[in-house]
Amino acid sequence: MFAYVKGKLAYKDPTFVIIDIQGVGYEIKISLNTYSKIKDEEQCKLFTYFHVKEDIQVLYGFADEAEKKLFTLLISISGIGPSIGLMFLSSLSPSEIINAIATENVATIQGVKGVGAKTAQRVILELKDKVGKESADMAGGNITSSSINTIRNEALAALVTLGINKAAAQKSIDKILKNSEGQISLEELIKLALKAA
Repeated sequence: MFAYVKGKLAYKDPTFVIIDIQGVGYEIKISLNTYSKIKDEEQCKLFTYFHVKEDIQVLYGFADEAEKKLFTLLISISGIGPSIGLMFLSSLSPSEIINAIATENVATIQGVKGVGAKTAQRVILELKDKVGKESADMAGGNITSSSINTIRNEALAALVTLGINKAAAQKSIDKILKNSEGQISLEELIKLALKAA
């Protein structure tokens, strides 16, 4: 239905954005990978996937067509819905996902929250041939420094939005921040906390 949306970034969060297009705000769920690419933009173009199920209508957005294609491949697998598809792209970069599938690294795929051993094996079995044709060079994004408190609060909000228990998320975040001595980006903090949760 929607191939892409292009407009002013009215609101940015690690899990969703609101894009203003001629006075209409479109709420679009995004991955951490997409957030890292658009967080410093005023205007942006997101390639979209429109998900409709019974009483739910959700728009998912991606910084590039390659990430959108990977998302649609992931959700084509039985047992993986859009939420887990987004969790994949928030826990791992597209190139890490493709590499894990190509090398049959079950442990890496199973490290994504909500993915069990059987689902991880199904991902590899069903997508190995398809992702072999994909470019592994889909990752990127510049790290900009921010105050630790802001990063901590944004990471906590993102993890809670992704369905992680608030107390468990706080514990993981605090432990990671202590070990990193404050030298960590928001994206990396969320990825590490997702793996620890």
